[in-house]
Amino acid sequence: MRSIWNGAISFGLVSIPVKLMNATENHSLSFRQIHAADGGRIRYRKVCELEEKEVSGDEIGKAYEDADGSMIPITDEDLAALPLPTAKTIEIVAFVPASEIDPLQMDTAYYLASNGTPAAKPYTLLREALRRSRKVAVAKFALRGRERLGMLRAVDDVITLHGLLWPDEIREPDTVAPGADVSVRDAELDLADALMDTLGDVDLDSLHDDYREAVEAMIAAKVEGGGASAPAEPADTGGKVIDLMAALESSVRAARKAHGDEEGDEGGGEGEGAEVTPLKRPSGSRASRTSPSGKSASGRAASGKAASGGGRGGGASAKESAAGARRSTAKKTAASSSASPARKSTAKSTAKTAAKAASGKAASGKAAASSGGRGAAKKSTGGAAGKAAKSSAKPAARKTAARGRSSA
Repeated sequence: MRSIWNGAISFGLVSIPVKLMNATENHSLSFRQIHAADGGRIRYRKVCELEEKEVSGDEIGKAYEDADGSMIPITDEDLAALPLPTAKTIEIVAFVPASEIDPLQMDTAYYLASNGTPAAKPYTLLREALRRSRKVAVAKFALRGRERLGMLRAVDDVITLHGLLWPDEIREPDTVAPGADVSVRDAELDLADALMDTLGDVDLDSLHDDYREAVEAMIAAKVEGGGASAPAEPADTGGKVIDLMAALESSVRAARKAHGDEEGDEGGGEGEGAEVTPLKRPSGSRASRTSPSGKSASGRAASGKAASGGGRGGGASAKESAAGARRSTAKKTAASSSASPARKSTAKSTAKTAAKAASGKAASGKAAASSGGRGAAKKSTGGAAGKAAKSSAKPAARKTAARGRSSA
């Protein structure tokens, strides 16, 4: 590397001879101005306004333009006579933690190399002291006609010098922040944190200038005579953000997919098009109600269902079979009423059931919406009698009850 400045680091009473070299280089492509009509090069010439003739570099000096436009000449001797202690010295003024340096102040970076064998020992001492203390040195130095502020820090085996802007050169961001009072919800912050965690770290060496590579490829194509390459379609950046939450959720999913996290991609899908599906109440969810004495209320429900014309297949056949069962039960009860006391008891129970079915006629409409009584109506004789409460079998049931009482 070629040194651009020679001097010394002033570290208390210790002086360390050093050479200053650029630590960075610019890879930007530069273009020349040409005459569009014939491709001729456009050049600038330094012309004296008074003599209207071109002058060489040896004839050019410095001057300061005053407010009224007059020029005040400044010579190299004038600048050399200034009492500037940092003209050839990097003067360390303090050691501070690196966190106290505002990144906005960071400017050009330089490498400091020890100048000569005697400088190796104090150079190494300063480097190791900076590394062990985990601090940086704040210094002042003069370069290219002005005094500058700098920061010295240890990087690997060398000491680097970062130029710093003076504090009064940093502009205040008075009109930069959003003017409106904007509030951010915790859910939005959580999604932003999730996106940051998903993106994770990056190897800075893997990043490169895509635009510069595209320009170089276009120039190479022109040199080979192939003309300009086809313009690439601009990437869709999403346009305006309409829904911040949706944009964050989509960003998290895209980042997880890009990092190969398929599980995370599946788990984060409810933000894009979530739907609410209403739950349907299953039919027959209510259990049939049966009294402790074995008398079922499902007969009333079945009667209400028949009155409302439920429309379910097999309703007519169920009515006929219930009526037949009722007549058969009534005949058997009448025939065996005097045979045994047990049958007399059965006749009494049947009579009571028929009477209750008749009295429940008024309540049958209220049970029309009940859906749990269909199964119980097929199993219970009392339910069969309830279904036929509206039919012509009501007088027969009353006769049967009267016969049972007379037999008793």
